[in-house]
Amino acid sequence: MTDVEAVNRLVDSYKKLKEEIAKVIVGQDEVVQDVLISIFSRGHCLLVGVPGLAKTLLVNTVAQSLGLTYNRIQFTPDLMPSDIIGTEILDEARHFRFIPGPLFANIILADEINRTPPKTQSALLEAMQEHAVTAAGKRYELSEPFFVLATQNPIEQEGTYPLPEAQLDRFMFNVLLTYPSYAQEISVVKNTTSDYTPKVNKIISGEEIVFYQQLVRKIPVPENVISYAVTLASRTRPHTDKATQEANEYLSWGAGPRASQYLVIGAKCHAAFHGKYSPDIDDVKSVAPAILRHRLVRNYKAEAENISVENIVERLLKME
Repeated sequence: MTDVEAVNRLVDSYKKLKEEIAKVIVGQDEVVQDVLISIFSRGHCLLVGVPGLAKTLLVNTVAQSLGLTYNRIQFTPDLMPSDIIGTEILDEARHFRFIPGPLFANIILADEINRTPPKTQSALLEAMQEHAVTAAGKRYELSEPFFVLATQNPIEQEGTYPLPEAQLDRFMFNVLLTYPSYAQEISVVKNTTSDYTPKVNKIISGEEIVFYQQLVRKIPVPENVISYAVTLASRTRPHTDKATQEANEYLSWGAGPRASQYLVIGAKCHAAFHGKYSPDIDDVKSVAPAILRHRLVRNYKAEAENISVENIVERLLKME
């Protein structure tokens, strides 16, 4: 199969996945697209939204349509690293045997990730970065494909542990879930208050996902697109050569090189999903808000003047 034929197959699979997920998830088209881009780009995704917006249901539905193993971990203040990694036990033959924890699945829903202490967050960070965990000095590889889809409640911050910048940076996307429209909410209420239970079919296998991940990496990128992605990230870094006036005025820290990498790989996947064999600058702009919003740190002046990260990213994307 040629790469062109493979991209055409990916477009077909993407359309079928969206149709299957839409049986359960009403609206949220951009959210679904971003989650799928992060999966096919071999990235992780942070879902931020108030309770009741179907974050958990979305992840569960995606896992079913992809035919992958799925575990949900409810993060709480008393959760220990061994609770998610696994632990060694002494069996009847008096040998130590490792019992894998819930991290050993293809898709992990880290529910309310900011409610657990830093020690447990660091254990998850290793799994996200290395696709492996360490227990009792031994390294255990996680099965591929492996994704972490974490949720965070932006309202109730009591009893939470803010995610370190290093861990936030490991998430490819920070996706904001908003309230549904009136018509969408009518549809949600009708579907969820009747005896109708939609059946979600498996569309592709884990092996196909790994194949498509490799395909996305092989997509060629024009030099001007790479230059734009790197320039966009550079403009967010205050008091550097390419920093914009807004960055110098309103930001303490900007996006690092990982943002540039994700902008390019995300643009590749976005282009492939829409039947293009090479990304352009519009593809970079499409994925930029979700990639940049959790990597920019506002300063006191921005908070005092109520200048949001969204405002700054919006201005950046309007620049030539």
